[in-house]
Amino acid sequence: MDGPDAGRACCVRIAVVTDSAAGFAPEWSAPGGLADGIPVVAMPVLVGADILTGEHDDVTAPLMVALAAGTTVRTSRPSPGQFDAVYGRLAEEGYDGIVSVHLSGLLSGTVEAARQAASRATIPVEVIDARTAGMAQGRAALAARAAARRGADLQAAAAAAAMAARASALYFYVPSVEQLRRGGRIPAAAGWLGALLSVRVILHVQGGRLVPLERMRSAARGMARLQELVEADITARAGDVLLTVHHFGNVDEAAALAGRLEAVAGTGQVSTAPCPSVLAAHAGLGVVAVTVSPG
Repeated sequence: MDGPDAGRACCVRIAVVTDSAAGFAPEWSAPGGLADGIPVVAMPVLVGADILTGEHDDVTAPLMVALAAGTTVRTSRPSPGQFDAVYGRLAEEGYDGIVSVHLSGLLSGTVEAARQAASRATIPVEVIDARTAGMAQGRAALAARAAARRGADLQAAAAAAAMAARASALYFYVPSVEQLRRGGRIPAAAGWLGALLSVRVILHVQGGRLVPLERMRSAARGMARLQELVEADITARAGDVLLTVHHFGNVDEAAALAGRLEAVAGTGQVSTAPCPSVLAAHAGLGVVAVTVSPG
């Protein structure tokens, strides 16, 4: 492209922001890691009277104790001010625009908080409702960053994030529905679940909501069925896949599942990561979630 704007077009700097529901493992955000350079806005977890605003080591231990003890656990959206601070810092660092990728707006008010901050940011901000969570959301943020590094403009990078989110799937094995009921995350499923607090369920994200797929009595059958559903998803896709197995309080179980999935993932990559605390707070101890994304 010739003309006065040619130089600027090749040098546009686009930043990517997400929230802690994206499920990045701690090492991924470290220098040189998979998500290095993507600011992650923390989503508060409320344990009794305490507000936990970190992730991983800062939240995992007290959240596990609270869930095991039956302590009231709630979650909250980040404040618009948190986004103001991140967007302002990125503007000061010389970025020309921001793609901000967030947890489904049907599960959290995070997207709305981001939009409020975007409306007063000093540089353009495209807020993307990923309509999913975990590394299905995380892959969308990574897709936006990859597009930006290839020279995409703000709209193209945002489109890459939206496309990656739509192309990803998220499946949950939940060993007890009690915590989900407490948080009111699947009220429409109350009749389907009946009064069996010990029932295990498989859920997935559909249209931005957590939707029940199947229920079973046995934990072994629940994990086996989760594996079957993921394998069927992989088979139905053309090309390589990227899988992430999320866990909370059951690292060995998740690692074993990841190992079994490697046999069907072909040349795709299979990784493990802690379940984001904002999801674990509702799914409870022992949750295993698997995200399937195009490679």
